[in-house]
This record gives sequence, C-alpha cells and structure tokens, in this order.
Amino acid sequence: MRRWVRAWQKAGPRLEAIRRRELRELDAFTAISWLCGPANHDEPPRAPKPTSGLIEQQRLFRALRRP
Repeated sequence: MRRWVRAWQKAGPRLEAIRRRELRELDAFTAISWLCGPANHDEPPRAPKPTSGLIEQQRLFRALRRP
C-alpha cells in the first residue's frame, strides 16, 4: 500500500503538468464542440423556427385585449 501511495505522489505532479499543458494547447472551438456536442443546425433544437414568433405574440396580445 505504501508503494502505491508513493507511486501516486510521484505521478501526481507529472499528471498535473500534462493536464495543464493539454488545457493550454486546447483551442476554443474544440472545447465548445466537446461541451455542446455536434451543432447540426438542420435539426431541432438548433433548427430555425418557421416564424419569428411575431405572429404568435400578436395572437396573444389580441387574446389579452378582448374582454
């Protein structure tokens, strides 16, 4: 068990140095794609809506205006 602890104590700083180097070399676009997944703008939820929402908003305002 002590050997195992010593091995990790020795490896810890080296692994941290590798992690920091990889983070410094990482470009923003790759990081965003890893976090958000593939961005297919042809399929929901990223696909554009058929309208801007203005028609729906006007319908709601009309409904609120009526007594």
